[in-house]
Amino acid sequence: MLRVGYTMLAIQCSNASLIFRWLRERCWGRGVAVDPSRDTFRTMTSLYSSMNPADSVNLSTKTHGAVFNLEYSPDGSVLTVACEQTEVLLFDPISSTHIKTLVEAHEDCVNNIRFLDNRLFATCSDDTTIALWDLRKLNSKVCTLHGHTSWVKNIEYDTNTRLLVTSGFDGNVITWDTNRFTEDGCPHKKFFHTRYLMRMRLTPDCSKMLISTSSGYLLILHNLDLTQSLEVGSYRILRARRTALSLDNVTSGSRVSGSPRNSSDSSQASNKLLSPSSQREGGSPRNSLEVLTPEIPGERDRGNCITSLQLHPKGWATLIRCSSNTDDQEWTCVYEFQEGTPVRAVSPRCSLKLTHYIEEANVGRGYIKELCFSPDGRLICSPYGYGIRLMAFDEQCSELVDCLPKESSCLKEIRSIYSHSDVVLTTKFSPTHCQLASGCLSGRVSLYQPKF
Repeated sequence: MLRVGYTMLAIQCSNASLIFRWLRERCWGRGVAVDPSRDTFRTMTSLYSSMNPADSVNLSTKTHGAVFNLEYSPDGSVLTVACEQTEVLLFDPISSTHIKTLVEAHEDCVNNIRFLDNRLFATCSDDTTIALWDLRKLNSKVCTLHGHTSWVKNIEYDTNTRLLVTSGFDGNVITWDTNRFTEDGCPHKKFFHTRYLMRMRLTPDCSKMLISTSSGYLLILHNLDLTQSLEVGSYRILRARRTALSLDNVTSGSRVSGSPRNSSDSSQASNKLLSPSSQREGGSPRNSLEVLTPEIPGERDRGNCITSLQLHPKGWATLIRCSSNTDDQEWTCVYEFQEGTPVRAVSPRCSLKLTHYIEEANVGRGYIKELCFSPDGRLICSPYGYGIRLMAFDEQCSELVDCLPKESSCLKEIRSIYSHSDVVLTTKFSPTHCQLASGCLSGRVSLYQPKF
């Protein structure tokens, strides 16, 4: 009887193990049930690849300068456009109609737009300010935020803490407590600082912050905690290019990848660099810093500038667009995140692995071209000369995790569409519809969607 009891218990444990393994694969996104739309992606891919230049709709209203950024509301009901001539345009992307123009939204060109929810959005500008807007009352700003000392280039939002995060050419990353905003602004603090900062992004789960620089470095803050100010001065990381960075390169506050002199020195250095409040028991510390020089095809012996930085919607990879220091080459590259805790807290680590790449049209030198992932992460849309280019990881437009190559390989071109009369600077997929938008240097905004 006892033996039968043990047998039944073993069967139950085995079934439970299978269930937990299925749930784990489902959560990690590597199982068959990860995506409710997994069976319809071929239809979506067919629709995108069937688009033609004639399917594009011109949404421009008047001369408002170059289009620097496009952003849909989370429910896809509004498309916002950041313009060079201080304006923000709002369109209904479903009916392709103009809703409103925010004239003199800022005192200088508008660089980036970010929705906090379906009604509240933020804009940033070269006038060094950030503005909050409410779709229900667009006659005036909700408030204006002051804190940067140079051009503000991009905005992120942590949905967990409701902290707005901005970065600018002053090298500062600043957090803003939108839980306590008033007409006069909201509390803010400097979270991080580094020289030559270009772009800053948060992963979808807000567990990492990635920062790109004009000198080709990519900084990753792991186990992110935006409530803790690092109070870090400028890192002396740009003195020697493409070399492993030692602990001596850090001024304070965080861990940098590099080879320690010996194990005892590394242990002492770790204790000095990491305050008790930034460490967690049994795990890697909060806000630990990793500095990388991502591998760029064709750029092994030359410097490069990482101008555009995006994250896979499921947090699996990062997407960058970079140009050589001589501006004679441009590349789009995809890097998969290599998860896992290093053996030693200060041992060298490399969290990114180059999986896919493609050379871009070297048109419009000196301008930043913003590329993007599709909502399911299967497609990439990149500015390509006077048009856009749709790319995938393989010919079947598979999930990245289902087609990881052993060696880095070229992205597959699905479709190129030329509908602009000037260099395209930015692209964006709709989060809810089979639609994408692009904006160019002369100010035209185009919507692409298949005709049924």
